[in-house]
Amino acid sequence: MIHKFDVVVLGAGAAGLMCAIEAGKRGRRVAVLERAERPGKKILISGGGRCNFTNIYCEPEHFLSANPHFAKSALARYTPADFIALVEEHRIPYHEKTLGQLFCDRSANEITQMLEEECRAAGVKIYLNVNIRDAQRTEEFLVRADSDQFHAPALVVATGGLSIPKLGATSFGYDLARQFGMKIQKTRPALVPLLFGAADREHYADLAGVAAEVVATLGEQRFSESMLITHRGLSGPAILQISSYWNKGKPLHIDLAPRRDVASALRDGGARNIAAARAAFQGVLPKRFATRWLDLHAPAGKGAKDTWSKQELDELERQVHEWMVVPEDTEGYGKAEVTAGGVDTDELSSKTMETSKIRGLFFIGEVVDVTGHLGGFNFQWAWASGAAAGRSV
Repeated sequence: MIHKFDVVVLGAGAAGLMCAIEAGKRGRRVAVLERAERPGKKILISGGGRCNFTNIYCEPEHFLSANPHFAKSALARYTPADFIALVEEHRIPYHEKTLGQLFCDRSANEITQMLEEECRAAGVKIYLNVNIRDAQRTEEFLVRADSDQFHAPALVVATGGLSIPKLGATSFGYDLARQFGMKIQKTRPALVPLLFGAADREHYADLAGVAAEVVATLGEQRFSESMLITHRGLSGPAILQISSYWNKGKPLHIDLAPRRDVASALRDGGARNIAAARAAFQGVLPKRFATRWLDLHAPAGKGAKDTWSKQELDELERQVHEWMVVPEDTEGYGKAEVTAGGVDTDELSSKTMETSKIRGLFFIGEVVDVTGHLGGFNFQWAWASGAAAGRSV
């Protein structure tokens, strides 16, 4: 069957639905094509099922891109306050969890229902279980599915990245961009747990479940949040944040006792030898981690009753504040919350998300080389980039 629309949107995720809503409000006849059996599958699992739908402190510096200025225009024209107003209009209760992160009080399903209701009100048609075979452009765009053809003068690619393939993530958006002659910034897993190297895995993997407040540093990037030891490596907000900047072979530096004078704490606790240090050190780090840390880092050659020198205590202090970890790898796209890299922003208008090479072709959301920090920033980019395209198509 042949279908004719003004706009065809590929992908019924956060960005695609927002784009469709904004375009529909402007009287455009919009079709959204989704390969899954329901819209917004990634929305539904986000935030532990409660959807961290935005961050009230959203600023351009919370995003990675080869062009750090690209996201500014869209983010300024569709703000967290704009999305919050929509949430409040639909009477969805929400709360701030920490650091400006807003979550639904009840369920992420309320966000998808809200977006679907907005689509219906705007006359948007959502087609589910659509297996797209190809897309091409002659006088207009033609998208072929198994038994249907969709024609439109505007095509919006909102197919997401490579993260969480079990939800249906594929390389389709990147493949389509290459087909149309566009450049791609190299993709990689982001906001992803990191794997220990062999030695660290042997030393720490049995401490899985231990968490601590840390500062993780890589170059100029610093994140002060919690860290979690897993059976395979490190996770938790501080590690997920720094992972977006990490490249294989690079060391991380982790301050295990931020703003703590460890040597003084040990001296004040009478910890001048290993026996006394264990009790005092457990007031600095989680108990199991503190014990293991001393087993591995206590001054060499000293027995249980030998006194430590000031220099040895100072060296222990340094190591606690500068634990160096060289991860073996990341946990990959299967555990990554987002994909860094993507369609080169040099190919797109920062105001409309339209490509400079092909009129009527737009790329929005995660498929673009704009990646947010943890905490609702990637959803805000989805809403903002979707709105920018929807107000232009």
